[in-house]
This record gives sequence, structure tokens and C-alpha cells, in this order.
Amino acid sequence: MNPTLDCIIIGAGSAGLAALREVRKRTDNYLIVNDGPWGTTCARVGCMPSKLLIEAANAFHRRESFDTFGIRGAQELRIDLPAVLERVRALRDGFVSGTIKDSDVGERQISGKAQILGPGRVAVNGKEYATRSIIIATGTRPRFDDAWKALGDRVLTTDSIFEQPTLGKRMAVLGLGAVGVEMAQALARLGIEVSAWVTKKSTAGLSDPQVLDTLWPLLEKELTIHIGEPAQLAAHKDGVQVRSGEHSEVVDQVLVATGRVPNLEGLGLETLGVQLDKRGLPPMDMNTRQIAGLPVFIAGDIDPARALLHEAVDEGHIAGMNAMADKVQNFCRRTMLAITFCQPNAAIVGQRFADLKDQDFVTGEIDFRRQGRARVAQEDAGLLKIYAERKSGRLLGAEMCAPAGEHLAHLLALAIEARMTVQDMLGMPFYHPVVEEGLRTALRRAASQLPEKMISDLEQCDLASHSVLD
Repeated sequence: MNPTLDCIIIGAGSAGLAALREVRKRTDNYLIVNDGPWGTTCARVGCMPSKLLIEAANAFHRRESFDTFGIRGAQELRIDLPAVLERVRALRDGFVSGTIKDSDVGERQISGKAQILGPGRVAVNGKEYATRSIIIATGTRPRFDDAWKALGDRVLTTDSIFEQPTLGKRMAVLGLGAVGVEMAQALARLGIEVSAWVTKKSTAGLSDPQVLDTLWPLLEKELTIHIGEPAQLAAHKDGVQVRSGEHSEVVDQVLVATGRVPNLEGLGLETLGVQLDKRGLPPMDMNTRQIAGLPVFIAGDIDPARALLHEAVDEGHIAGMNAMADKVQNFCRRTMLAITFCQPNAAIVGQRFADLKDQDFVTGEIDFRRQGRARVAQEDAGLLKIYAERKSGRLLGAEMCAPAGEHLAHLLALAIEARMTVQDMLGMPFYHPVVEEGLRTALRRAASQLPEKMISDLEQCDLASHSVLD
């Protein structure tokens, strides 16, 4: 066996690289092991290429409002799909090169399979190492039925769709989670005939029925949605036959977006001596990332509780700090923030509507069909709902499908993290005309339901004790 290492990091995705940054600050006696391509899921096949595709799709879709602005000739525009995909790959490769550079630590970097042999032992490509700590950040992969492999590149995932030189004219998308809805709408806006296949009316993690009922018909304007049993796929002379109950359709290609599964096979978690749950994962502490008091830590999407890039980075940071510490510490987690980049943006901030069923709370909302700046920009669709504690007015959470929702969500996340009340936020400046005025309307409607009524958005103050701008 080799001399004892201070740490072995298994996985070089966003979480693994965040852990690496902390470990490298404290020791040179470590290894980072990665099974498969280097460059992180986000950069290679996730956040970045999907957003590149979405931006192209939204730019082309914008032409549909040109006549409203008095701009003629939009019907002459066309989409060059191979050129769109080529640009996606070119810019994507730039992002990937940056992450590969971050993981380049010379001989401390190993490509291959790691297998845990116990809390302080890891085999890498058959070679055994002793280590004081282990960080597991092996990530996830798209859920995929092995029977579909026979259909070749007619059945795609986000691991393969961006590598296609072009795409067929008819596409079925299985699943309307965050990835599914983003891709389905983007493909539809690029001129592809898209049908989505889901087992229930649900998308983007939204739990507030009013917000979901606002977004759903907007999606149905751009793509066909079938709700029923899980879709079955079969080869067809014209492509792939998709069937669910009484619904049947032949398409050129299928994008499978039915979720992701953790990369656990052969990892050896059973050697840690702790009970594994039904997903095959051990118990862990959210704020330390530690497994059952062992010198073993988990970070990133392998734990599905917060499968988001910024959460994976935070978890890698925590795992790296604690793996090298003499005493494990609890770290605060940030306010929950999840954004889906469909149009309008869907977002969840803080506590979801479904999480509040046993709490006494008030709701404030704004329908963007009646919001000034949204109407000016021809983006007047969507609904924002905020939730606040009735007794104190403290903001608890929000759900939305809203124009500029990504920015509204960040404002609310900052406010919730700072434990601001509805009254506190109403004392903040709001410009005119901006979409954020819709947030102010929602806040005022929530404030009207609080037991302590506000006299004014502007706090009464003693001018003698405050500085005043001339």
C-alpha cells in the first residue's frame, strides 16, 4: 500500500473542483480521481450548452413580436440549425477548457475508477491507497432505459444532443422538469415540432397551483403536452414511435429528460459500515457533508437534496474544509434558489408553497398581464407569488413564472437570506418603469393582510438623527 494521503477526492465535477480548491490550500498530499470526461457536467453537457441553445432560440422567437413594434419582414428570417449547434459546441468548448485547467494538478490527477475499500482505503485503477479522508463527488448521469440503446442517436439525452450536427424536424421530449421544459421550449422556438410526454401536470418544481396553472397554458401554445403513463419507445420506419395510453406519435428523435441517477455503481459505499437508503446513499449531515461521523464526505448532485450547481460548489467547499480540519464544523447553507430558464422564467425561492401548509402565512401576488414594463416589452405573461409569516411579516419564500424572473428571484433570495420583512422590502427603492414594480405590488398586497398595518412604505424618522443627501 502507498504512503497515507491526506485526502482523496473522487469526482472532478463542480463539487469535486470546489473541494479541490480547499484541499490544495492545506496540503500537497492528495489525489483527485475522475472516471470519464474531465470538464464538469455543467460546462460539457449541462448549464452552459443548454443556455447557449436557449439564447439562440429566444433570439429567433423574438421575431414573433416584431409586427407589434412596427418592424416588418420577420417572416423572411430562417434558422440555420447546424450553425446554431456549431456555435453551441464552440463556446461550450471554451467553458470546458477552463474547468479542465482548474483540475490540472499534474501527477495528483488520475483518470480512472475509484473504489472505496473502507473509511481510510481507496483503490484507484486497482492500486490501493491509504488516506486520512475521502470526498465523494461522483455526480449523476441521465436516467436512460438500456432497451433504448438499440435506437441509436434517435434517442438522445443532454449528454448527446449537443453533439448532433443537426436535429430532426419532429422531437419528443420525455419529462418536463427543469431540463425538460427548458429544452422542449428552446427546440420548439428553433422551429422543431415538439411534443412533451409527462406522467402528471408538473414542471420546474413548481408547487403553487396558481403559478403552475399560469405557466402551463403558455407552454401549450408552443408545444403539445401529453399526460399519461410513462412513454414507451419503439423503432419505426420513419423514426421512433412514442406511445402512452391512447396517445401515439412518430417522431424523428426523442430527448430523454426524466431525471438523473447518482453514479454509485462499484463505488463501494457498503464498505463504510453504515446503512444505505433505498437509493443506495449513506446518511449524511447537510451542514458538514460528513457521513455518520466517518472521515468521509459527500458533495454535489450525488445527493439529490439540492441538485443545483451553486449548491454543489458550496457542498464541495464545505467537504474540502472539513476533510482537512482537525474538528468538523457546521456551515450555514444559503437560502434555497432554483431558476428554470424557460420563458417566462420559473423560479422557487426559500420555502415552496407546498412547504408552508402547516404555517400561518399571507400571500402577495402580481399578474404580469397588468404590469406596466412587462406590457411595454411585450412580455406581459406570468404570475409572482410571495409568502410571508403572518405574525411578523418576515418573508418565507416565493414561486413564480415571470418576465425577468431570474432577477426577481435573486432579489427575493437576498431579502430572505437577510431575514427581511415585507415592510423592510417596501422601504427599499423601486425605479419606474421596471418589472420590479410588480414585486412591490405583490409586497403591498401581502402587507395589507398583516395584523400590523403600514401607514406608509417610507419609515417615519427623526431627521436630526439621520444623514440627509443634499
